[in-house]
Amino acid sequence: MNGGTTLAIIVPVYNEQYLVEASLTRLSLLSESPLLERIKVIVVDDGSRDQTPDVLERFRDSGADSGRGKFEWIFLRHEVNQGKAAAIRTALNHADTALSVIHDADLEYHPQDLLKMVQVFLAEEADAVFGSRFLAGEYRRVLFFRHELGNRLLTLLTNLVSDLNLTDMETCYKMVRTDLLKSIPLVSNRFGIEPEITVKLGKRGARIFEVPIRYAGRTYQDGKKIGWKDGFHAIASILRFACSDYIYAADEYGSQVLGRLSRAPRFTQWMADVIRPFVGRAVLEIGAGTGNLTLQLLPRSYYWASDINPLYVEYLNKFTTTRPYLHVGYTDAEAGQSYPREQKFDTVICLNVVEHLADDLMALQNIGEALVDGGRAIILVPCGPWLFGTLDEVLGHHRRYTREKLTQVAVRAGFQIEALLPFNRVGVIAWWLNGRLLRRKAFGLWQIKMLNALTPVLRLLDRWLPLPPLSLIAILSKPALVRDGVPAADSPMAAEGTVEAVRR
Repeated sequence: MNGGTTLAIIVPVYNEQYLVEASLTRLSLLSESPLLERIKVIVVDDGSRDQTPDVLERFRDSGADSGRGKFEWIFLRHEVNQGKAAAIRTALNHADTALSVIHDADLEYHPQDLLKMVQVFLAEEADAVFGSRFLAGEYRRVLFFRHELGNRLLTLLTNLVSDLNLTDMETCYKMVRTDLLKSIPLVSNRFGIEPEITVKLGKRGARIFEVPIRYAGRTYQDGKKIGWKDGFHAIASILRFACSDYIYAADEYGSQVLGRLSRAPRFTQWMADVIRPFVGRAVLEIGAGTGNLTLQLLPRSYYWASDINPLYVEYLNKFTTTRPYLHVGYTDAEAGQSYPREQKFDTVICLNVVEHLADDLMALQNIGEALVDGGRAIILVPCGPWLFGTLDEVLGHHRRYTREKLTQVAVRAGFQIEALLPFNRVGVIAWWLNGRLLRRKAFGLWQIKMLNALTPVLRLLDRWLPLPPLSLIAILSKPALVRDGVPAADSPMAAEGTVEAVRR
C-alpha cells in the first residue's frame, strides 16, 4: 500500500450503556492521521437489554457521528442477542474499505494504537496485524495473573494447531485486509471468533504481524463479560478449527474445493516429478493456485506464476519477496491480452485449467503465442468422458478428454505431440465412486488425507494397474524455426533434444 488507506472499524455492542458513547467518541482522534483517508465505523447493537439502544440513538441524533470529514457511520441492530461473532459477520457485509478491525465498545483498548497497526500494512506486505497486550512496550498496566495464564494457554494451543508464534491470540485488536477477511467463512457465534479468525488465517498462509498495544482491562465489577466458561468454549473452538479445512467462503472459482485438494502435498510432488524433466528455464504457469506446484519447480531463471482468482494472486505475491526470479500476475488462458508481454517463455505449464474453459482451442493458441519457437506446453486435463459427474460440475469442468480429442485440439492449435502421459490410474476409482455413484460435490477431508498418505505407494503401482488414467499430461512442442535442417540455436529443442514420446 502506498500513501494512506481506508479502514472499517467494527464495533459489536452488548449491554454497554455506560461506556459505549465514550468508546465511540474516542475514535475521533483517528481523523487527524494522514495514514487514514476514510474511516467507516460500523456499530452493531447485538440485542442489548439495557439502555444501550437509547444511548446509541442519542449519540447519532446529537450529530456526534457526523461532521468529522473522514468518518462515515453505520448503526445496525440485532433484535435478539446472537453473540460477538454474529455481530462481526453483520458488520462485515457493510465493510468496503481496504482494512477492517474489531473495536470493543468498552474502554479496554485505545484507538490510537490502531495507527501503529495501519503503519505495518503501509510498510509491509501484511495480511493481518494483531495488537499484542504482552509484547514489550514502553509501559503496560499490571493486571490479573490468572487472566494472563488463561490467555497464554489459549495462545499456546492456537499456535500449536496453526504453526504460528503469536503472543496474544485473544486480543480484540485484529486488523485484517477486508477482502481476505470476507473470503474466510466465519461460523462462530460468541468469543470463539478469536481462535477461528486466527487459525483460519494461519491455514490460509496469511502474513501476520504483531505490534505492542496498551490495555486497560476491566474487572467483573466493571462489567467484564468473558468468564472461565468462555475459556473452555475457546479450547473447544481451537480443536474444532484445527480439524477443519473450511477456510474459503463459497465463490465462483471453487476455492473451497480446490483448497481441500491442495491438502495432499505428496500428490502435488508426484505431479511435479512427472513434468520436471520437460520444464525449461523461463516458465509461465497458468492456474498456479496457491503455489503448491510452483514451489516444487523453483528456482528457475524466470518464473511467472498466474491465476484468475484474485485471492490466489494475492497469496502468490507473498513468495516474491525472497525470490527475485518469481513474478506474479493475472492471466486468463482464453484472453490473449492478459498474457505477460515483456517475456517469451520456453515452457508454459497449464495443469487442470483447459477443461474449465469454453474455448480450449483459443487457450492453446494463446499458449503457443507465449512460447518461443521450439518451446513446450505442458497440459494436464481430466481423462474419460464416461467419468463426468457431480465433481466435474462443481469444479466447473466443460469436458473430460480422450487421447484422440486432446491430440486433435493440440494439433489444430499448431502444436506437435511429444508425449501423452497417463497419470493417476487409481484415482479413477475414487472419482467414479464420489462423482458418479454417490453424486457428491466434494471429496471428504479424510479422503484427501488418505490420498496424501498413500501417494508413495500409488506412485509405485500406477504404471502396473489395469485401469484407465484419471488424467492425461500432454507434452506439446511449438515447431522450431529450422535453418538448413537444424533447429534454431535459441530453441529449447536444440538445447535439450526431443523427448521420446511415452505412450501407455
